[in-house]
Amino acid sequence: MNLYTMNETIQQLISELKSEGREHRYSPKEFFIRAGQIPKKFGIVQTGLFRYYYLTDDGKEFTKVFMPEHNVISAYSAMIAASPACYNIEAIEPSTVIEIDYDHWQKLRQCDSKWDRLLIFLLEKGYSIKEKREREFLLLDAESRYRIFLQEHADLDKRLKQHMIASYLGITPIALSRIRKDINLG
Repeated sequence: MNLYTMNETIQQLISELKSEGREHRYSPKEFFIRAGQIPKKFGIVQTGLFRYYYLTDDGKEFTKVFMPEHNVISAYSAMIAASPACYNIEAIEPSTVIEIDYDHWQKLRQCDSKWDRLLIFLLEKGYSIKEKREREFLLLDAESRYRIFLQEHADLDKRLKQHMIASYLGITPIALSRIRKDINLG
């Protein structure tokens, strides 16, 4: 959920929220949240790129989403339930994140309802993205999903390893290679 696509009021709230957090730098392959960990923070990606992914017992990865700069990263449902996260959030590139502690966030929300407006905006935007992705998985073939990925995330295609894109699309790297060849991306 790109924070640049928001209205001015929401952008102002994000700027205020950033001043409530602390900056943390992540190296590639470093985790913001690990599956099994109870999350106690969320973050706003300043620079870099993260991915959310599930890992099966036999080591197979299923990429849920990519989060480049100007996006909020969180295992929010696990955080509010104080339960272990089901997926990993991992840096793919050197990244900088403004981190906000969940307890501090709760105090902010208790003091001023403007934070609830921000939360509602972020949850609605996240829900819409999730609903769109589910629809694409249910109704479209892999090539169509890849074309949508390229259209909506053209800048990410060169920043990601092909196996990560294949995992996001729900196909094998070999199938992605065939699709790329068919649409002349080599």
